Amino acid sequence: MEKIRMGLIGAGGNTKSRHIPGFNKIKGIQLLSVANQSTQSSEQVAKEFNIAETAKNWRVILEDDRIDAVCIGTWPNMHCPITIAALNHGKHVLCEARMALNSIEAHKMLNASRYHPDLVSQIVPAPHTLEFDTTIKKLLADDFIGDLITLDGRVSFGADYPNFSSDLHWRHNRNFSGNNIMNMGIWYEAIMRWVGPANSVFAVGRSIVSHRLNADGNRVPTSIPDHIDIIGTFEQGGQMRLNISSVIGSLENEVDIYIFGTKGTLRLVQPKGEGKQLYAGYVGSDVLEKIVVNDKDRGKWRVEEEFINAIRGKEKISHTDFNTAVKYMEWTDAVTESLKTGCMVKLPLG
Repeated sequence: MEKIRMGLIGAGGNTKSRHIPGFNKIKGIQLLSVANQSTQSSEQVAKEFNIAETAKNWRVILEDDRIDAVCIGTWPNMHCPITIAALNHGKHVLCEARMALNSIEAHKMLNASRYHPDLVSQIVPAPHTLEFDTTIKKLLADDFIGDLITLDGRVSFGADYPNFSSDLHWRHNRNFSGNNIMNMGIWYEAIMRWVGPANSVFAVGRSIVSHRLNADGNRVPTSIPDHIDIIGTFEQGGQMRLNISSVIGSLENEVDIYIFGTKGTLRLVQPKGEGKQLYAGYVGSDVLEKIVVNDKDRGKWRVEEEFINAIRGKEKISHTDFNTAVKYMEWTDAVTESLKTGCMVKLPLG
């Protein structure tokens, strides 16, 4: 397909900052139509990015026979119905993360993609470790750390002491965000790339800022945790302890993840306000030494290019296919179930 016409369904920050510029760099791609939350916002996006048309709603885009593929940039609550409808209308699908509200919806999306094997189905991947993923995986594959003992991490990117006058974001609303909690899903997606999926989960957490201000300035309750601790085990062996928080302050590092093995240790760390760095130490060494990532191993954002290449038959989806996305949605559901019951949850879910 030398010329591919695309429709944009939802045009939020990621669509405008990443997807539209990414597609515009690819030869033979026409952004034909956009349907955002309102007619006015659709017209604004179309004008800003020189998109040919606006659509009254997302169904108009799916029913347009001229359109070959869609980029779904809505909130997670609409990912499942739009994805399934798009596939049923013969459209290739690039869907923003997180995949869906929960793993039930995710499995429905996966089943729909299997029913349409001629169509490309992709979830926007977690981008924050792409630079280091290949290097980490090579070190693990070369037996640098030996057998995994545990992965121990703390993620508090952008966190600070609790602000009890915080605005209500759509991510704090289960109707829009479902079982997704802060940015824990994107970190688990990255962890799966390194050491594979978990087979058990136990979690404790709470909403420290339990009320937030809505658009009218009224205090409304929110039950989605803003501080959570998760432990578990991996299918391939080894354990995990992961803390995700948006309400802890005075931390030197916004990200600090260790991978401890029987022979060696890896550490991915991001000091506050700085970029991420990778360190490694081997048995017998007293300190971790910084690893300089080779240019050929340095991953980068190429989601739009991979999606279009897959449609054109030039490559297969690696970041992120529906099978992988279902696994992180099951883990997300397991965390939620453990929070509710106070029990360990086994994976995969039944």
